[in-house]
Amino acid sequence: MRIVLIGAPGAGKGTYAQYFREKYCIPHISTGDIFREEISKNTDLGRLAKTYIDRGELVPDDIVNNIVKTRLSQPDVERGFILDGYPRTIVQAVYLDTLVNIDAVIHLIVSEEVAVKRLSGRRTCPICNRVYNIYFEPKPINDEICDYDGAKLVKRKDDEPDIVRNRYRVFYETFKPILDYYRSKNILIEIDANRSIREVAPELENILITRNILKIKPCKPDVKPG
Repeated sequence: MRIVLIGAPGAGKGTYAQYFREKYCIPHISTGDIFREEISKNTDLGRLAKTYIDRGELVPDDIVNNIVKTRLSQPDVERGFILDGYPRTIVQAVYLDTLVNIDAVIHLIVSEEVAVKRLSGRRTCPICNRVYNIYFEPKPINDEICDYDGAKLVKRKDDEPDIVRNRYRVFYETFKPILDYYRSKNILIEIDANRSIREVAPELENILITRNILKIKPCKPDVKPG
């Protein structure tokens, strides 16, 4: 199952990726996470990426493409993968087609108001990168503490409401060509993600099964949405 998740900030890409990763044991490949890790390690790649990110610019296509190419060559993608945060440009989308056949592109549609509320409550574990929310599922069992490793959850600086509203509008301005591209290839699945993951995940899985995209069995059948 090789899928791409696309959605505005607050659509739940990280939450859905986490669910599919844990239930089906396929890797969640987030270019954003890769860059953040490289920056925290102060690697050459991290320092290079940071020069663009600090200016609010996209990291150039050739750099991102090489990162994705390297990641997709690793053995853990044999069962499939979930791409999140890539492609972000038509150039990247076309390049991805030269690397692998994508089974489906899932567009998680969310309203601006829901996006703002979700992200204002989003918290992330700095160790395992699990995503929680203080207002919505999945909530941490203990207030602002990761259920798995006990780390203090953190809030990203770009989750402030005014920043989220701007990111939301920029997303739909920049991603329309990419959505149109995948729509023309007849692999775009659009789903209302204003609802909870407990409602959406079973519906999405059923769509993927019906379209003969989800062909692998769960490695952990007891994983529940949210």
